[in-house]
Amino acid sequence: MERYLTPSEVAEIFGMSRSGVIKWIREGKIKAIEVNGRWRIPYSEVERLITRKEKVKQVAVYARVSSNTQKDDMERQLNALKEWVKKTFGNVMIIEIKDIGSGLKEDRRGLKKLIELAKRRQIDAIVVAYKDRLTRFGFEYLVELFKAYGVNVIVAFQEEPKDYMQELVEDFVEIVKSFASRIYGHRPHKYEKVVKCVEDVEKDG
Repeated sequence: MERYLTPSEVAEIFGMSRSGVIKWIREGKIKAIEVNGRWRIPYSEVERLITRKEKVKQVAVYARVSSNTQKDDMERQLNALKEWVKKTFGNVMIIEIKDIGSGLKEDRRGLKKLIELAKRRQIDAIVVAYKDRLTRFGFEYLVELFKAYGVNVIVAFQEEPKDYMQELVEDFVEIVKSFASRIYGHRPHKYEKVVKCVEDVEKDG
């Protein structure tokens, strides 16, 4: 007799969120039936997806922090990712990629390395702790880029770390500085006034 699981139970198996499983159902990536307004997934579907995972042989784990003072956070991030990969995919080759810098920057060495590995078909998947580790904006575009090379981008965790807001504020300040520079490029006194204002707000926060 077929065994049926709830979206939450399937989410726990794959180390993802319940909403992610619901998205899979709506996109047709996993079959489910509706019972009294609730989704139920046949265990055979879970087995099918687990079998597909055996095709994953090489995984790049990508960790990023915004400054050199967060190297301990970098190591914790990498260790958590490696544990997640081992639990999810088993015995696969893991390539560690690190970056120190803002998620707003597009010329990060580690990000370029990921793209190069994907182009050379040397990885099957990229695992990041949170979406913003890969990029602050345009995550979906990067996902599509890697998908074009046959590489899946997987977000391992759902809850952001406690220091997430501080980094978000720092990125916001950088965005304001960039726009202020373009607007007041020939009026440095106005640029400096705007920059001082946002930096004061950051300090007060």
